[in-house]
This record gives sequence, C-alpha cells and structure tokens, in this order.
Amino acid sequence: MPDAPLDDNPATGVPGDRVVATTARPGQAHFAADLDQTPVLDAVDAPDEGAAPTSLWKDAWIQMRGRVLFWVSAGLILLVVLVALFPQVFSQTDPRFCDLGRSVGAPRAGHWFGFDRQGCDVYARVIFGARASVTVGVLTTLGVTVVGVVVGSIAGYFGKWFDAVLSRITDIFFAIPLLLAAILVASVFSQHRTTLLVASVLAVFGWPQIARITRGAVLSVKNNEFVTAAQALGISRPGILVRHIVPNAIAPVIATATVALGTFIVAEATLSFLGVGLPPSVVSWGGDISRAQQVIRTSPQLLLFPGTALGLTVLSFIMMGDVVRDALDPKARTR
Repeated sequence: MPDAPLDDNPATGVPGDRVVATTARPGQAHFAADLDQTPVLDAVDAPDEGAAPTSLWKDAWIQMRGRVLFWVSAGLILLVVLVALFPQVFSQTDPRFCDLGRSVGAPRAGHWFGFDRQGCDVYARVIFGARASVTVGVLTTLGVTVVGVVVGSIAGYFGKWFDAVLSRITDIFFAIPLLLAAILVASVFSQHRTTLLVASVLAVFGWPQIARITRGAVLSVKNNEFVTAAQALGISRPGILVRHIVPNAIAPVIATATVALGTFIVAEATLSFLGVGLPPSVVSWGGDISRAQQVIRTSPQLLLFPGTALGLTVLSFIMMGDVVRDALDPKARTR
C-alpha cells in the first residue's frame, strides 16, 4: 500500500510523521520520522576524519599484544635468541672440554646440570648448542621463504603455462619426504657437513608448502580493485606483483614460516641424532640427545636437559605462529 501523506500523528503528537498502513493487524500502523528529525543517525554514521589511518599490521599488533600467549612465546624466543647470540654471557665453561674422571658426574657448584658420559659440562653444552640449532632453523626458514614466495607468486599471478609448470614442479618436491631426502643428501656429503650445508639441504626440499600458500594468497589478491587501478596507471606486471600483490599476500606466509622455523630446528636435531646432520665437533642439541641415549637407563638427566631446551624452543615458535596466524587472519577475529 502506498505511504500515507505527512500529517500530524494524533498518537505521538509529533507533526510530520510518515504514517504507513499495514495489514498485519487491524488498526496497526508504522511511523517513520523524517531525516531532519534524526540527527543522531548522521552523527553515528559519519566517519571520524581525524582518526589515524589503520592497516592490517597495526590491527594485528593490537590483536597480538592483548594475548598472554604472545608475551609468553615472545619471552621464550627472546631468551633463546640471546643464548644463541651471546652464549658466553650464560656460561664461561668450554663445552668441548671433557674429563673422563667426571664421567656422568652429579651436579655441583658451577656445573648445574652435571656431566655427560665423556665428562663434558652438560649445562655449557645446552647453552652453546642453541647457536647451531637456531642458526640452522633461521637459515632454512629464510631459504624456503624466498624460494616459496618467488615460485608461488609467479605461478599465482602470471597463471597459464607458468602456473602449470611451476605447480607440477612444486608437486614433485612436495611428494618427496623431507627427512628422507635430507638424510640421503647429507649422507652423500658426509665429509663436508656444515651448518650451511644442513640448512641448504633442508631448504631445497622444504619450500613447496610456502609456495602453495603464496600461490593461493596471490590468487585471492590479484583481482582486487587496487590491482586494477595499478594496471590503469600503466605499471608493469612485475612492478604490480612486487609492489602491490606480494605485500598484501605475505601475511599467511609469515604465519606459516614462524611455525616452520620450529619444525626445521626439529629436523636438524633429527639429522644430528641419526649421525648425518652436524658433525660431532659442532655442539648441538641433536648430537647431545644422540649421545645421551646410550646411558638413558642409568642417567636419564643427560637426555632431559637438551631435550627440554629443544622442546621449549620449538614450542615457543609454534605458539608464536598460532598467535600471528590468528592476528593476521581477519576471519579469526570474528570467531
């Protein structure tokens, strides 16, 4: 039914109300005030022109700093990084100095974790072992991130035969088990095992996951309006990819890479445990865990200390990755 003319409403006493008749119930009518009588709506709907502009990263930081899990994981990561960079601050004992007369000795002043089977200070080896494990994890994460972002960005943005070829190459590497391939390659270069070699081997076979995530993020971003605007301004396709698409598609990659860093630390420890990772001359948690298994029944504490350090480090990066993923995922904020 068409709207009734504007008349004084005898029920409300407000002049100029619009009366709309309804047929739901007899005698019932709907009243709608004119726009000039609703200044509150204009004030509510008006944007705050003086407010500072926001961004995804600023919103993510606000989201993360309000969570206890973020501060706990950040504190653990900061401690691990400080130990890896400045181990001499935490222990002045040479981790390679061993005395068989102290074999499997009990803890005492200055040697808080006791001694291992060779008579080496366990506390010093746990402290100095952080450097090798964290270094391999960081180098591997950087390598897989660079390769994965490049491959995934090209495949997702250019499409066509670029996508077909790069996706099939990614599937081939994705089908190869990471640890099995790393063991095989590390065994071939057993005489030249270094931190850089172990990190390179893990990076060669660990990038497909990052590539897949990057490809999916680029596919979801490349059809946005700002990409169309950049094309209208005459920016080249590589320029659009580097300057506009990748920065807006990098959020899920960062979250995945944070979790992957802990995974690669475990992979290095596994290779060292199996004897194909870092050489015995390099102090690492995986090597100490491997040596501790020989006396695990009589001296389980030798396995406890490096295993706990490894577990806390990996747990801190996994927790940080979960926090970063939730903060950078807009859908997670509404759950």
